[in-house]
Amino acid sequence: MSAPLADRIRPQTLDEVVGQTHLLAPGKPLRTIIESGQIPNLIFYGPSGVGKTTLARLIAGQTNKKLYKLNGTSASTADIKAIIDQVNTISSYQGILLYLDEIQYLNKKQQQSLLEHIENGNITLIASTTENPYFYIYNAILSRSTVFEFRPIEPQEAARAVTRAFQKMEEELDSPIRLEEGVAEFIGQACGGDVRKSLNTVELCVLATRVDEAGGRLVTLETARELAQKSAMKYDRQGDEHYDLLSALQKSIRGSDPDAAVHYLGRLLEAGDLLSPCRRLLVIASEDIGMAYPLAITIVKACVDSAVQLGLPEARIPLAEAAVLLATSPKSNSSYMAINQAMADIRAGKGGTFPRQLQNKHFDGAEREVKGQNYQYPHDFPNHYIKQQYLPDDLKDTVYYHYGENKNEQAAKAYWDKIKK
Repeated sequence: MSAPLADRIRPQTLDEVVGQTHLLAPGKPLRTIIESGQIPNLIFYGPSGVGKTTLARLIAGQTNKKLYKLNGTSASTADIKAIIDQVNTISSYQGILLYLDEIQYLNKKQQQSLLEHIENGNITLIASTTENPYFYIYNAILSRSTVFEFRPIEPQEAARAVTRAFQKMEEELDSPIRLEEGVAEFIGQACGGDVRKSLNTVELCVLATRVDEAGGRLVTLETARELAQKSAMKYDRQGDEHYDLLSALQKSIRGSDPDAAVHYLGRLLEAGDLLSPCRRLLVIASEDIGMAYPLAITIVKACVDSAVQLGLPEARIPLAEAAVLLATSPKSNSSYMAINQAMADIRAGKGGTFPRQLQNKHFDGAEREVKGQNYQYPHDFPNHYIKQQYLPDDLKDTVYYHYGENKNEQAAKAYWDKIKK
């Protein structure tokens, strides 16, 4: 029992793999590819503990190729070269299958060293990564591989694996194991779709439970609660889940769903991340609420300042107030769109000059026919407005800002339509 339970109970067939039915159900493309025996270069992308390594090992076992395994966190250039040197040798005359776990940790040069050999078929690559492959894997490797995305395991599927794990522990210990009602379901739910953590929790629960007078063990729900690792609440602040949570928070607020907004905010805060949601809420106030409720940014800033001063766990209270306020506020992205379009013109090289009346000059050269700056001070005119050109000549008729269809902006539009006639 020296190896972790997750390794001792690892599936031996495709049908034993938990979850990933979108890839492995009969008739699905990946299963069909595996059953054909003709394995192309594959990249498995998804969170930890969802079966990427297990499936790669199952595939390797079905081929006649020489199998090599490397982990990107520890593999060196010499390790990769040693495998390449085995190409076309007697021991690998049927080809090499390289299983490369955590490929995102290899640098570009290391990945490039494999390129020639996976292209000509001397090496078949099966790589796994927890990070978005389109950001972390060399494009030439991607173009020669097929990417399959693995999903977190659903709680009911995880509970099935948990039940099997308790049965395995019972066999190994040769001692009856009884579960309080709801233990398997709780562990499957609490470990957030990570089967490996679910199985580790099973092992901990069994080892932490005393043998009773009858020679058995009763695993209680309280023990499961104490030992379950809440991986759904933990995440790498530099990884995909960090940005997925921030994206989900903003899209929920933009979609005016306060319940989803506080859920994703809660997940960020439960992971101990205070700064990221503070920054994102400030962005949302201007990007998605904007001119429909301009005071939102002021209120959100006050909530953020309070949260930073309070620290966690109390910071959750003003931040929840900010999230609910933004989710239930009217929405407008008119100013956001205006600045984006203006900056697009600037990047395109437009508007490099200034109208003469806007310049900070009071001297005209001899070549200028019309003398004087000719700036008209709006406060000297009725309603503090006088029509004159402000945009550069090549953009003078451009309209960037379009009034949003909300009460606040429509009131402003009506006012200026009347003044400007």
